[in-house]
Amino acid sequence: MGKLLSFNLLQRVVVAVVGIPLLVWIIRLGGLPFFVLLLVLALAATYEFYRLALHKAVPPPLWLVLFLTVLIQLNFYAAALETWELLLGVVLLLFVIELFRKEGSPLLNLGSVLTVLLYVNLSFGALLQLRRHGHNGEGESLVLLMFICVWAADISAYFGGSLLGGKLIRRKLFERLSPHKTWEGYISGLAGSIAASAFCFQQMSSLSMLPVFLTGVLIGSVSPAGDLIESMFKRDAGVKDSSALIPGHGGVLDRFDTIMFVAPIVYFLSSRL
Repeated sequence: MGKLLSFNLLQRVVVAVVGIPLLVWIIRLGGLPFFVLLLVLALAATYEFYRLALHKAVPPPLWLVLFLTVLIQLNFYAAALETWELLLGVVLLLFVIELFRKEGSPLLNLGSVLTVLLYVNLSFGALLQLRRHGHNGEGESLVLLMFICVWAADISAYFGGSLLGGKLIRRKLFERLSPHKTWEGYISGLAGSIAASAFCFQQMSSLSMLPVFLTGVLIGSVSPAGDLIESMFKRDAGVKDSSALIPGHGGVLDRFDTIMFVAPIVYFLSSRL
């Protein structure tokens, strides 16, 4: 068990050492490279979410769901249609297709596929729009700020929970879905996110203090929700990881669940300040 744990930790470290600089480089590039990265992540997340849905429903064919993901992401990039117009068309199309299908429950089938398409694509769409926000590198700084705060919150919550979990507050944070999450870990994650935002403010001249501070507070406050939401779906489907795509980390949903949840929140915040 100890060797297995060590190998898993080694995999996680190697992926982080290679993946984080690559991710930062693509964020800084922006434009088409950043869109291609988000499209790949959206397709992988859609595939993983679809596999979870198969445990409870009989959604439309995978190729159709992946095609619709490409269509929605391309529209976020090129803005050929208003987002609500395209999504309305997708909803009506899926309703009509379900008329001719005989497997499973129409309510469960449509509910599962719409959850997959809307959650995945709107989350990554918000991340794309966040990268495009403002001028003079503001969007790039906001995306980097978001990732750094999420990473800081995760690391701080892990070590805070490991060292102090259950010693100060007996009650677990959300035991029904994640029995290992503690209030000490949550508070440590919040502190880590705020500290990371303070660091970013010192390094990013394109951002003012109020948005940076609020982003740190918001990410630290709500970041566990992204993980809990994915845990909710995985528990319902009866699986441990969404996939084994990323060595030591599970799937895209496992690794980017928090980013998917906080990206729309940071986008809403940045567009109103």
